[in-house]
Amino acid sequence: MTRDTEDESETITRKAARMQEARKRRKQSAWRGLGMFGLVGWAVAVPIIAGVALGRWIDARWPTETSWTLALLLAGAVLGALNAWFWVQREGRDD
Repeated sequence: MTRDTEDESETITRKAARMQEARKRRKQSAWRGLGMFGLVGWAVAVPIIAGVALGRWIDARWPTETSWTLALLLAGAVLGALNAWFWVQREGRDD
């Protein structure tokens, strides 16, 4: 190889390393963390609220001794926790 070719390949290697470092820093920003926090919060809150709404509707429509509101609130919490776990695992793989 000639000296010019070696210089060009070193330059390209340095630029690629800088770009890779910039991507790492961008992925670890505070805004990304806050966004993930919000996403996980909504991933838990929506199934819980939906469960409570459906439970209240069932309890009002067909009164029984069983509290469907409480049962579906717990089911929504479990579904929300699984949903949040899924999102956190997915984001962890992307890094």
